[in-house]
Amino acid sequence: MNPSINPPGSAPVSFAARLAASDAFKTMFHEGMNLVEEAAAYLDGPGREQARSLARNDSLAYAAESMRLTTRLMQIASWLLLQRAVNERELTLDQAASEKRKVRLSSQDHAVAPEVFARLPASLRDLVCESLRLQARIIHLDQLLYLNLDAPFAAPAVSPVEEQLARLRAAFG
Repeated sequence: MNPSINPPGSAPVSFAARLAASDAFKTMFHEGMNLVEEAAAYLDGPGREQARSLARNDSLAYAAESMRLTTRLMQIASWLLLQRAVNERELTLDQAASEKRKVRLSSQDHAVAPEVFARLPASLRDLVCESLRLQARIIHLDQLLYLNLDAPFAAPAVSPVEEQLARLRAAFG
């Protein structure tokens, strides 16, 4: 057995914490920030022009979806920036959890009915769908990291393999 992998008496390594500090997180961070910039550029430029050409009801749907998109992206960016601060040791996980309570990271769906959503400009639909996918990934990671932060740590039960190895060491050691 290699004691450096998980020395006796040490706490297990959190997969979620490892993931949050990995290159995969850095990729997610850049993806999220790029999506924020892309959405801002679209909504301030081509999106305004496209919204003007829509029928009244579709224009209202466009406004609802764009407001929800903006809110969702601000929540995503806030969470990503908090987690990056943890990764760079500017904040502890506990401090981030406290700050995170100000960020309403909640699962959202489309603001309008599917048939109305289908009539909106493709660029807006793409941004909304991309933001929903990213939000789902972040919510999953957030739950892994923060859901049981306040719960007391329970020591894992001895694995059957470890138990057998201990018996072998006792018999032949």
